[in-house]
Amino acid sequence: MEFSIKQGSPEKLKGGCVVVGVFEGGKLSTAAQIIDKAAKHALSEFIARGDMSGKSSSTLLLHKLPGVAAERVLLAGLGKASELNSKTSVEILHATFVALNATAAKDATLYIVDEGVGKDAAWVVKQAVFTAAEQAFRADGMKSKPSKPATLKNITFATLDKPSAALKNVLDQTAATARGMALTKELGNLPGNICTPTYLAAKALALGKAHKNIKTTVLNEKDMQKLGMGSLLSVTRGSEQPAKLITLEYHGADKKQKPIVLVGKGITFDSGGISLKPGAEMDEMKYDMCGAASVLGTMQAIAEMGLKLNVVGIIPACENLPSGRATKPGDIVASMSGQTIEILNTDAEGRLILCDALTYSKKFNPDTVIDIATLTGACVIALGHVATGLFSNEDNLAKELLAAGEQAHDRAWQLPLWEDYQSLLDSNFADMQNIGGRAGGTITAACFLSRFTKDYRWAHLDIAGTAWKSGKEKGATGRPVPLLTQYLINRAAAK
Repeated sequence: MEFSIKQGSPEKLKGGCVVVGVFEGGKLSTAAQIIDKAAKHALSEFIARGDMSGKSSSTLLLHKLPGVAAERVLLAGLGKASELNSKTSVEILHATFVALNATAAKDATLYIVDEGVGKDAAWVVKQAVFTAAEQAFRADGMKSKPSKPATLKNITFATLDKPSAALKNVLDQTAATARGMALTKELGNLPGNICTPTYLAAKALALGKAHKNIKTTVLNEKDMQKLGMGSLLSVTRGSEQPAKLITLEYHGADKKQKPIVLVGKGITFDSGGISLKPGAEMDEMKYDMCGAASVLGTMQAIAEMGLKLNVVGIIPACENLPSGRATKPGDIVASMSGQTIEILNTDAEGRLILCDALTYSKKFNPDTVIDIATLTGACVIALGHVATGLFSNEDNLAKELLAAGEQAHDRAWQLPLWEDYQSLLDSNFADMQNIGGRAGGTITAACFLSRFTKDYRWAHLDIAGTAWKSGKEKGATGRPVPLLTQYLINRAAAK
């Protein structure tokens, strides 16, 4: 799908469809008033007859209006101006693209960007791009007869006044972010028999070939043994698929600039190991590599943007399966940091691969390290499927990430990382145990990771509730690529 922005008068623009807004009570937006006048008040007549009330998220499709160059005009209900907010704005955009995709139009021009959808134009452009891309995305590529691609191919955001260069830049960056989300979703939706650690490594190497400003390296298990990554390697022992440690280095700024490091959990399938998960919905554990997928999607997006920033992506990738060689509950392993870990539950494996990857991050002398992981079911219980769990050892970093989430409408919520919780990880036999009990499970998981991040400013994003959807809408969401890219865009702008 292609996106563009331009200035123009709505009645003069040719194409498949022009979208204008109507407020509740039948009040026409400025662009709708122009079309109404050109069409000899046809819109006013439809409203007077009760065909369009302007109720939020309602739509009315009109064909071949006199005096209008476009083949169709879509009226989008904006509701009451005083009641517009982030939620209603996204719902309006969703309803608009559902209506557009139900037509045969190959292109559409939207005039509801900067008038009437409750937010500034840049925010609406972002959400419109994400909504359009989401509805165009197809997850059935492995079916014998995949569905047809979306008919709607080109979206133009039109303004009555000349659009600013800043708005055009936002559009380009958001389109790149949407493509990064698509990569993340494609990888997340692949089954574990295809998307193995080796497959992820191949994707990362391909990304490096496609973008000259990305350097990709892949370490094998022997390399990890030499580095002392006993914690990571303990997770992969039960699998016949070899583990990989994938590193992508994006150089967009002076080499002296300290990089931001993104660490993505890459468990390509998680059975729980010896601490075997229940069979129901275990198939969804193919999504346990969505942290890794979000790092790849983000790296692709910023490479397309050409952000003036240095970013490193680190992906520890392996499977967690039971076998005669698998790690057992009660086993003690030594991490790369030298700290020893008593593994009480082999299903708490994400933190075991992340802790060695976080220690490995230090070699890059990072400015900031952010790990992204489908880490705990407890986070889903705490925050549901709306917000990503956020932890940080620095409040300013937490605030930056929270703000980026609001900007991208990919929101997070900060949870405490207090010392009071650390004692729950005490072990009689090792430096720590890998679980702290059911109470505050998402917090104690973050506390575990915090023990390996004392040398730099760090944040942890628990995306267990936001990385994918279950049930009828089952599939990867592409989150938190919008949050991460917005954070990096903000950091690049601050430089």
